[in-house]
Amino acid sequence: MTFEKEEFNLFTKASGRVDVLVPRCLIGEGASVLGIKVDFEGLCSLQVEWKHGKICSIKGLKDDSKLPNEILLPRFAEPHAHLDKAFSWSRAPNYKGSYQEALVANLSDYKSRSENQLLFSVEKSLNLALVNGIRAIRSHIDSFGENVIRDWDLLEDVRKKWRDKIFLQFVALVPLEFWQTHEGELLAQRVALNGDLLGGVIAPPFNKKKTIKSLLHLVQLANRLNCDIDLHIDESQSCPAAGVKLLLEVLDRIENGISITCSHLSSMSFLREKAISNLAKEMAEKKLNVVALPLTNSWLLGRNDRATLIERPLAPIFQLQKAGVVVSVGGDNVNDAWFPFSNFDPINLMAFSMPIAHLAPWDRLGLSPFTSSSASILNLQWDGLVQKGSPADFVLLDSNSWVKALSERPKRRVVVNGQFLNELPKTQNSTSNISNP
Repeated sequence: MTFEKEEFNLFTKASGRVDVLVPRCLIGEGASVLGIKVDFEGLCSLQVEWKHGKICSIKGLKDDSKLPNEILLPRFAEPHAHLDKAFSWSRAPNYKGSYQEALVANLSDYKSRSENQLLFSVEKSLNLALVNGIRAIRSHIDSFGENVIRDWDLLEDVRKKWRDKIFLQFVALVPLEFWQTHEGELLAQRVALNGDLLGGVIAPPFNKKKTIKSLLHLVQLANRLNCDIDLHIDESQSCPAAGVKLLLEVLDRIENGISITCSHLSSMSFLREKAISNLAKEMAEKKLNVVALPLTNSWLLGRNDRATLIERPLAPIFQLQKAGVVVSVGGDNVNDAWFPFSNFDPINLMAFSMPIAHLAPWDRLGLSPFTSSSASILNLQWDGLVQKGSPADFVLLDSNSWVKALSERPKRRVVVNGQFLNELPKTQNSTSNISNP
């Protein structure tokens, strides 16, 4: 299924040309870089030109004495966010930093959250995401209680307002059993009609029989509505991979034709290496996607008073990639009870996640979770590879090396549909300067 409409033809005169460093693994046409030197960080010196919002020329720069001073990256896709609760820390803090405390604080805030507070969270998030170089966001939305329709109406208005700058995809986050109710059926129909996704949470402790029943119903419902699924699954340091094992058991029983994403999958890393390998192969056979979330997992999971956790719960990224599973890395929560830090900055996400997950930007499989894999999981029309005909949607980092770019918080220029961000028309009714209600 394709949810995205990336072509708006708003900027018919959008053109430009830059001399830049581009990661070799993000260059889609080998002929464009034949004979061009690739440095030790995997960067190529290129001249990229675009007209009418599309790349029209890519040429190698052969003068080694004139090294470009900017790194060009595609505008990023954020595969896992929570726009509705971002920047709610002041209302619902979690000073203990535990999963259970976060859950309590989140539920309390959700029950009393006003429409203005929701709008503040979403608009502030999108304004930051835009200037930081994000082009698409998949956001999970708490969708239970009396204000569900109000919230989704507001979010649909926001999506229409922002569609020329950031593509938004929403996931209805509810208790898994909710999808078996009449209200769940009605919400699922609305979600499917808008091209959004069904969600839920599978984390221990859970009743195996009831969970399988709920999962079976959810997958059947999603297939009937032709609606993809994104689950919070195995966000835990106990019962390794218990949730994804149930999901695979369900998928063995029925024919599945929709895309399913497993977000978190943290506890899978506590399996033995052989078991991880076997499970990853099963997941690849079922075409499951994975979104790893290193920041929130490192902050929330495995806390034990003043004892530091020796083994960290984190999706086994390399083993999953080796088996053929598409894996991306997401930012997850921002300034809320689940994670008090971060700011919708993909470069910041790379700088903090890469050491935790042992990923390196000069390796193809180290960079892809932040670029092409995220685009794939969101089913975007553009995979993020730089080649003739690709959208001129870039982030230009004021740096000539990965080490500097991820260490010095470099200045950046953002190109949206061929125009530099400061040249774009202002978003109507922008709330970038509103205060927290």
